[in-house]
Amino acid sequence: MAEHLMSDKNREGKRSARERMLEERAEQEARAKRKKKLVVGGAVVAVIAAAVVIGVVVQNQRSKPETPTAAPAGTIGDKNLIIPVGAANAPSTLTVYEDPRCPACGAFERTFSPTIDQLEDAGKVFVNYHIVSFIDRSLGGNGSKYGANALGCAQNAGHFRDYHDVLYRNQPGETEDTFGTKQTLIDLGKQVPGLDNAEFRSCVDTNRFGGWVSAVQQDFDKSGFKSTPTVLLNGQPIYPKKGDEQISTDNLVKWVDEANQGKQLGTPGSHGQSPAPTSTAAEPNTSPTP
Repeated sequence: MAEHLMSDKNREGKRSARERMLEERAEQEARAKRKKKLVVGGAVVAVIAAAVVIGVVVQNQRSKPETPTAAPAGTIGDKNLIIPVGAANAPSTLTVYEDPRCPACGAFERTFSPTIDQLEDAGKVFVNYHIVSFIDRSLGGNGSKYGANALGCAQNAGHFRDYHDVLYRNQPGETEDTFGTKQTLIDLGKQVPGLDNAEFRSCVDTNRFGGWVSAVQQDFDKSGFKSTPTVLLNGQPIYPKKGDEQISTDNLVKWVDEANQGKQLGTPGSHGQSPAPTSTAAEPNTSPTP
C-alpha cells in the first residue's frame, strides 16, 4: 500500500514538474513573441518617422520661395515677375495669367490679342503678363517652362509682344510638347523682326531665365487662382464673364472705355517693338476672389 502511494506521488511530482516545464516554455515563447512584436513595431515606427521627416524636407523644398537669379529686362513688381506691355501711365490695368501650353490661353489670344494691342497703343490699358508653367507638372514635358523662358528672352530683347503673339498663333495641342523642343521656340523667333539673333538663340538654348520662370509659377501657386487664362481688368475678373456679360472684343473695348471715363489716357504709341517699359508701376491692390 505504501509503495502504491509512493508511486502515485512520484507520478504526481513528475507530472507537476512536466507541467511547470511546459508552462515555463509557453511563457518564454510568449515573451519572445512580445519582444519580436516590439522590435518590429519599433522598426515600423522608425520607418514612419523617417518618412515623415523626409516628407517634411521634400515639402519644405517645394514650398521654399525661389528668388530668380536673373529676370528679363523691364520686368516689374515684387521680384520682377511681371512682364508689362503698353504705357505705364494708362488709366486701366489688364492683368493676364497665361501658360504657353494652355489651349484656352491660345484661343483667348488668337481672339483678343489684336484688340488688346490696339488698346495698348491707344494708351488705354497697361497690360501685366504673368507667364506661368503648371501644365508641364500634369502632362509632363517642358513646353510650358521652355516657352515661358523664351517669352522672357523676347522681353529681354524688347520684343515680347510680337513674339508672344507669334507663339500663341503657332501653339500646338495641349498634349503635344512641341515647345519642349528649344529649336522650335528659336525658329518662331525668326518671324519677329529683330529677334533672329545669337543673343536670343543663346537665351532660349541655355534656359537663361529658368529660375525666373519657377518663381513666377510659385507666385501663381500662392495667388489663389486655379486656371488659365485668368484675366482681370483693374483687379476684377472679366474672363469668361464680367458680371452677367460674356467677354467679347466689343465688350472688352466697352469695359475699358467705361473704366477710363473721365480719366486722362496714357502715352499713345506702338509698344510692340520698343524696349520694354522700365516703370515700376504696381498692379491694382484689389485682390478679387478667384
